[in-house]
Amino acid sequence: MEVIYKPGGSDPRLSKLLVMLLSNLTQLDSGIASLLQVAEDKIEGLYLSKLIRSFCRSSSNDSNDDTYGHVASILVNVSKTEAGRRILLQPKGSLIKQIIRQSDSANPLRKKGVSGTVRNCCFEADKQLQNLLLLSEFLWPALLLPVAGKKSYSEQDTSKMPLELANALSHEREPVDDPEIRKQCLEALYLIALQEAGRSALWSVNGPRILQLGYEDEEDPKVMEAYELIGSLLVSNARAEEPLDR
Repeated sequence: MEVIYKPGGSDPRLSKLLVMLLSNLTQLDSGIASLLQVAEDKIEGLYLSKLIRSFCRSSSNDSNDDTYGHVASILVNVSKTEAGRRILLQPKGSLIKQIIRQSDSANPLRKKGVSGTVRNCCFEADKQLQNLLLLSEFLWPALLLPVAGKKSYSEQDTSKMPLELANALSHEREPVDDPEIRKQCLEALYLIALQEAGRSALWSVNGPRILQLGYEDEEDPKVMEAYELIGSLLVSNARAEEPLDR
């Protein structure tokens, strides 16, 4: 593992091969358990923390040149387990915060891995919603911008949003081409919106309006279904929660 972490002390090609091997190993429960060090209380999550640090300190727009790009796949694998999600969502380490900040990477491998990891972590929204919402400054742009369509939003719409959303949506943007990323973001939003406090938080950033306009631009049938699922959830609960929005 130490060979992987050294930013300048090992052959990048070797580090990349080892990361790819680890990506394959973490498709197995035993591989995930070893990486997470679940049987070692005092150092549980240490390997993962170092791996995320290397992932976040390096970057490349080209997947072929990205030594740590496949860490994104490892994170998806790890976050499929309850232990992995627990470690990622611990406020003390801020691991999920570090990961979310990679959502604007131009590298599609990283971008897809981040959205998949965040989606998986949102399965803990019933227990960890407050920890997720503490990251609102980064969480909402990561989840809402990919599904916001490419239109320039009106001042009336952006005036009801935090600056990190309003600034990005006040002009036309390049759409997120990968439909799987858009679908993962919508699934994450749905899991958050299943919780009353999550719905309230989504309304507070004008999230439903973003979803409405994003849906108008969507053409992929599976992604449209994901829009419709969260839309139905929000509409069905809107009347009961209307007093909370005043």
